[in-house]
Amino acid sequence: MTHLAQGLQGSNPLLNIGIFAAFVMVTLVVVLRASRNTRSASDYYAAGRAFSGPQNGIAIAGDYLSAASFLGIVGAIALYGYDGFLYSIGFLVAWLVALLLVAELLRNTGKYTMGDVLAFRMRQRPVRAAAATSTLAVSFFYLLAQMAGAGVLVSLLLGVTSATGQAVVIAIVGVIMIVYVLVGGMKGTTWVQIIKAVLLISGAAAMTLWVLGRSGFDLSALMQSAVDRAGTAGEKLLNPGARYGKTETSKLDFLSLGLALVLGTAGLPHVLMRFYTVPTAKEARRSVVWAIWLIGLFYLFTLVLGYGAGAIVGPEAIKSAPGGSNSAAPLLAQALGGPVLLGFISAVAFATILAVVAGLTITASASFAHDIYANVIKRGDLEDKQAEVRVARITALVIGAVAIIGGILARNQNVAFLVALAFAVAASANLPTILYSLFWKRFNTSGALWSIYGGLTTTIVLILFSPAVSGTPESMLPGADFDWFPLQNPGLVSIPLSFFFGWLGTVLSREHDAAKYAEMEVRSLTGAGAERAVAH
Repeated sequence: MTHLAQGLQGSNPLLNIGIFAAFVMVTLVVVLRASRNTRSASDYYAAGRAFSGPQNGIAIAGDYLSAASFLGIVGAIALYGYDGFLYSIGFLVAWLVALLLVAELLRNTGKYTMGDVLAFRMRQRPVRAAAATSTLAVSFFYLLAQMAGAGVLVSLLLGVTSATGQAVVIAIVGVIMIVYVLVGGMKGTTWVQIIKAVLLISGAAAMTLWVLGRSGFDLSALMQSAVDRAGTAGEKLLNPGARYGKTETSKLDFLSLGLALVLGTAGLPHVLMRFYTVPTAKEARRSVVWAIWLIGLFYLFTLVLGYGAGAIVGPEAIKSAPGGSNSAAPLLAQALGGPVLLGFISAVAFATILAVVAGLTITASASFAHDIYANVIKRGDLEDKQAEVRVARITALVIGAVAIIGGILARNQNVAFLVALAFAVAASANLPTILYSLFWKRFNTSGALWSIYGGLTTTIVLILFSPAVSGTPESMLPGADFDWFPLQNPGLVSIPLSFFFGWLGTVLSREHDAAKYAEMEVRSLTGAGAERAVAH
């Protein structure tokens, strides 16, 4: 353990920074080249709908495989075994909901944002305002997770343990991300995500083969090594319950987490926005299929890497390292390949954070500019067509600044856990409204507003008064104690409540536009009238 800690402190910070700087330089060149064709709102928000299904599928994988996937899940498997791998299962199964219920219909119905779909047959201004509010809330929680991951990596790799030093580096990450979004728009951001996905999956594949090679390509032997290394607690790694089975409350917490993960993906605005970058609904389906294969493969790698970290590094070394469980993957890289592999994997993790944060920022800024500025404030009457893109860029600056400040405050939180909260907000505020809009003929503006604001308010209130924020040593505010809601993730309560609010708001209002629903149904199923629609 001491050797590893010294190794991390003695890892080559210049090498780590050099590899990361090389990635930033290459991607900035790509972003600058992509920005040459970014002129209209369609170019800025949807990359001119010029990406093929496979390209967009790789970019979706790049957008979705966040720092939580790489740092948080590997650490959770290393420490909790079976229960940690359930994160991977939840994240992957969620894509079936996105593929079967959402991807194609959204691509056909919308134009740039989730608000386009929700407002299609409703009163435009209130619904767009609600959709933008929800998008900004989900993006904020997700941004916190990514920035927290940046802080963990910095303390681990550069030996920057002071709060000020970590804050400076989080700020640098935020500034680079803002440059990507301002200069490249969606096209530049998509290329950054494609490059990052290739690097992340190939890096994880190389480490997986290396770890398996050390145990004779015998997964059972590797898992047994992890069990032996964990001592008396080892047997729990292979069975359910190490993390979520100790009490009845923790079992409910796991159910709540699983529900949020499985239903949250189809409500994540930055994932939904990716469906607009392809020319047809057929390509939207192809992109989701590609994403499922790539993401599924990566999560199989995390199983090997998690148990590998437990066997080779050991749970004690992981717990005592800066960043705790989030440091399992970098520690494993250092144990396998020394400073060079550590530098490469760390640069990939930094790139992961940059790419995901850029995707979140462009989604949030597009939602504000397109839904709030263009359609609520200006009522769709824009004389200057470039004004909307200018507002989106200004919004990106503001969101970047908020992300930097939030990341500094949340830098010691578990990354996978923060992402799970974002999924809870997405599953509660967005998904019920999207499904009702697409499939329920009677649904109306009142139902949409009740569903979004009710789900959003319920989720945030329950999170604030949960053990995630106060009441335990692992809480965000360990010194405070106002946790009257017992579950760490509110999905089990907030998701059904949001569906109920949507139903209640609808039946209490008589407003109903059957003709508009019929038009939406035809368009969502056939693509007739969709942006750049083609017969196929």
